[in-house]
Order: sequence, then structure tokens, then C-alpha cells
Amino acid sequence: MLTRMTLAPGLHARILIMVETEDTAVKVGSGDVPVLGTPRLLALAEQATVQAVAEALAPGETSVGTRVALEHLAASPVGAHVEISTELTEVDGRRLVFAFTARDRRATVATGTIERVVVDRERFLARLTR
Repeated sequence: MLTRMTLAPGLHARILIMVETEDTAVKVGSGDVPVLGTPRLLALAEQATVQAVAEALAPGETSVGTRVALEHLAASPVGAHVEISTELTEVDGRRLVFAFTARDRRATVATGTIERVVVDRERFLARLTR
């Protein structure tokens, strides 16, 4: 395995979005109201976890999601600005645990944790074709 930078608690990333029609529960099929859909919120949180560790992984490595706990606390309508912040809080071998928070100007929108595992990209993909 190639050498990587240190994967250590404290790595973090932030994503700022403005909720668009494409982000709503109606559009993603998770509800019938025009607010930020939970699946879209989760995808953004996962995107932030990927960004948080991207520079610390060795060439050929990636991380894959394995577990999520998400509490969606407040609705964000179309036009709202939402910031999703994530921080690596635990490293246990290849297992990475992140905490995340999403906020808009009015409230905490969501909190949760995401677990990912560091894998060799080629070996991971090779197993899919068996």
C-alpha cells in the first residue's frame, strides 16, 4: 500500500448550498413538500466527508460509506442557504467516523454521524465483477 498523509481527528470540510428545486423532497422523491429533501441533505454531508479526507488518502485509495445516523431537525425552503460542516472525529484503522451539522440562517437543520472505510479503489471495484 502506498504511503498516505496522516488520517487523524480534526480533518474537516464545509459545503455551502442554496436550496434549489432539484434539492427538494418533491424532486428527489422523498416527500411532497418543496423543502430540502433528506436524501439530498445526506448526499451533501457525505460529499463533505469525502472532501475532508481527500488530501490525506494515498493514491489509489478511496473511502466508502458504511453507516449513517441523521436527525433532520428543520425544514429549509427553496432559496435558503444551508452550510454542511463535517469533522473527522475518530480513526480506528481503516474505519473513519465523522460528525456533521447542517445549518441555515434560522436553525440547525440536521446533525448526525457518517462512518466510512478506507479501501483500495481497484480491489474494491474488482470485487464487484465477481
